[in-house]
Amino acid sequence: MQIHLTNCCLLAALFFLFTTSLRGITGKESTVTVAPNEATSTTAQQPKESADSTTFKGTLVNDEYQVWLTIDFYGSSVTVPDQELFGELPGYLGAKRDPRKWFITDAEITSPTTARLEIINDYGSEDLNATLTQLTDSTYQLHQDDGSTLRIVVNSKWVKLPKSLVFKRKK
Repeated sequence: MQIHLTNCCLLAALFFLFTTSLRGITGKESTVTVAPNEATSTTAQQPKESADSTTFKGTLVNDEYQVWLTIDFYGSSVTVPDQELFGELPGYLGAKRDPRKWFITDAEITSPTTARLEIINDYGSEDLNATLTQLTDSTYQLHQDDGSTLRIVVNSKWVKLPKSLVFKRKK
């Protein structure tokens, strides 16, 4: 029974990722930058203004909640550990005390210091829109705009993360 439930959850997550990617084909505005001999991607969109190519790439940590963001909004080259089935994504949110992950399925850099994110949980049952803003060279703020609330498990209990979380760039 547990194997069947796991398969259903994986199918639901794959269906959500597939339908999310179809939005780019069916009317959602997207920008594609073509570089010679490189694969193109509409998942992580390029900024309208030029930005430093490391602003939205790397690992950001929040020590208070023991969570982190691993991101690459420029090349969507992040593979979630133990979740390789989903391929390369713009990033994910992980927690030290919870093996589950929240996948960043779409990232659009809207200014040199701001990006809009679409995030889903690893079951595909919850999703949200968020904004990641660079406050200083090493400090970022993730704000959950609408949709589900980010949650992690701590000591066998669900803990809702605050609507705004401050992250520091990992050195």
